[in-house]
Amino acid sequence: MNAEFQTWILHAFLIFCRIGACMMLMPGLSSSRLPVQVRLFFAIGLSLALLPVVEPQIQSGGNPSTVPSLLWTIVTELGTGAFIGFLARIFFLALQALLAASSQIIGFTGLAGTVVDDGEQAPEIATLLTLVATALVFLSGLHWQLLRGLVDSYSQMPMGQFAGAARFLTAVVDQLGTTFILALRITSPFFIYSLIVNFAVGLTNKMVPQIPVYFISIPIVTAGGLLLLYFMVTEMLTDFLDAFGAWVTGM
Repeated sequence: MNAEFQTWILHAFLIFCRIGACMMLMPGLSSSRLPVQVRLFFAIGLSLALLPVVEPQIQSGGNPSTVPSLLWTIVTELGTGAFIGFLARIFFLALQALLAASSQIIGFTGLAGTVVDDGEQAPEIATLLTLVATALVFLSGLHWQLLRGLVDSYSQMPMGQFAGAARFLTAVVDQLGTTFILALRITSPFFIYSLIVNFAVGLTNKMVPQIPVYFISIPIVTAGGLLLLYFMVTEMLTDFLDAFGAWVTGM
């Protein structure tokens, strides 16, 4: 085995570390419903496909010459890939959390389904809309923009160079704040609806204490929440997809 082939194998493995770590957290591709073998071979194939594109940037930074430097490069590549994948996953975690809260405030929590990205149980509304949002990301081609961001990350975070914990933590905190405000803005009609309806129910119960208004109003509140979801679901998913696309494009 000549030195050139050894260098090629090393570069392919290091690219696989970043790509594979990102895919472990990337929305949709990290789903446990995909067999492990499928995700593994997809990551390997994608790493080999991107090798000619990013290899010039890798060569400009030099190859690790010792075992400790090689181990450090592997750790930094795994951390960088996981960092990029986690930033993308935060969007869906925020959406799922606020949709679960919206389901609870309209009383639609009797059924539970499995979220597409993991094995946790969530209300059916959160499960359905998270699945639709994940499918729209792939149908709109935004996953290719995320892969483009992975390629561009080699110029912003070169291989083997640790960007610093402060930079990573700052990016995560900023992403958490931005995405949860986005999710709160998307689901705000349900919170406003719940406030108005519960105020009206409480006022009615105060005025007519002989009637069990609370138990009578439960199906009415749920029906009104589902009707609100019917009229708002298109705008909710459109706003989410636009925000996710803007973040991916600006990576």
